[in-house]
Amino acid sequence: MNVRSTSRILAATTAALLTVGGVAACSDGGGSGSDPDRADVVVAFYPLQFLAERVGGDAIRTTNLARPGAEPHDLELQPRQVGQIVDAKLIVYLAGFQPAVDEAVTQNGGDRAFDVAAVQPLLDAAAGGHQHEHGGEAGHDSEGESGGKDPHVWLDPIRLATIGDRLAERLGKIDPDRAAEFTDRAAALRAELTKLDADYAQGLRTCQRREIVTSHTAFGYLTARYQLEQVGITGLSPDGEPSPQRLTEVAQEARSHQATTIFFETLVSPKVAETVARAVGAKTAVLDPIEGAPADGDYLSAMRTNLQTLRTALDCS
Repeated sequence: MNVRSTSRILAATTAALLTVGGVAACSDGGGSGSDPDRADVVVAFYPLQFLAERVGGDAIRTTNLARPGAEPHDLELQPRQVGQIVDAKLIVYLAGFQPAVDEAVTQNGGDRAFDVAAVQPLLDAAAGGHQHEHGGEAGHDSEGESGGKDPHVWLDPIRLATIGDRLAERLGKIDPDRAAEFTDRAAALRAELTKLDADYAQGLRTCQRREIVTSHTAFGYLTARYQLEQVGITGLSPDGEPSPQRLTEVAQEARSHQATTIFFETLVSPKVAETVARAVGAKTAVLDPIEGAPADGDYLSAMRTNLQTLRTALDCS
C-alpha cells in the first residue's frame, strides 16, 4: 500500500542517516546498564528473541527492537534503538523482513550481524500453498518484502533448530569460555523442537482436509513440512487489500474443499477473514504466525496451540 511503502522508505532513510557518529550519544548499551559478564544481543522481533534467550541463557542480555503487540514488519527505529544496535555484541535479524533494521545493520552492524535468512535458503513465497493475486495490493508484496521469499522460517521447528545451532556457534566466538554452554543449550532446544515436529507430524497425519484458508500467506513453511496446502486471501503482507475478484476466488475454493474454518492471525484485523467466512458459511479462528510474543507462554506453547487449532479445523483423528 502507498502509505505503508512510504513509511518503510522513511524508516529506512532515518536509519541510514543515524550513523555511528550520530547515535553514539544516544546509545545506552541495550537499556539495562553495562554488565561485563553478559553480552548485549539485539534481536529484531520475537521468534529471534526466543531463540537467543534459549541458546544464550544468562550469558547474554537481549533487547527486542519490536514493541509488544505491534506488527514487526512496520518497525520504525528510534535513535535510541539504533544506539542499541551500535553497542550490541551481536545483532540477530532476518534480512528482507524489516527494511529499517536492514538499513541500520548495513550502516552500523558490520561483522556483528547474524542474519538467520543466511543459515538456510528461504522458501519461495508460493511454497507450501498458492495465492493467485497477480496485481494490485494483494500481490505486490510477494516480490517486495523478501525478494520473492517467505521470511516465516521459524514456523518450521527443524529449520529453527538449525538456526539455533548456528547461533550457538556465533555466540561461542563472542564468548569462547562459554561456547560449550551455548552448544548444550542449542542441543536441548533442538530436542524440544524435534519433539514438537514429531507431534505435528503425528497430529496432522490423518485429517479429513489438507487445505487451510489464511488471511495472508504466512504459513508456507508449516504447510510444506506437514503436507498441507495454504490458500492465502492476500500475499505476504499482513495488511494487503484483496480485490473483489480474489475474495470470490477464495470463497469458491473454500467451498470446493468444504472448509469449515477461515484463519486470521494475531496483530491483524480479522475483517477480511470474516468476509470470506460469511460467504461460505464457515467460522473463523486464530492461527498465530508468532511474529510477536504470545499473550501467554512462549513460542513452543503458541505452536502447540496452533496444532490443536489445525486439528480441530481439519477434522484430524
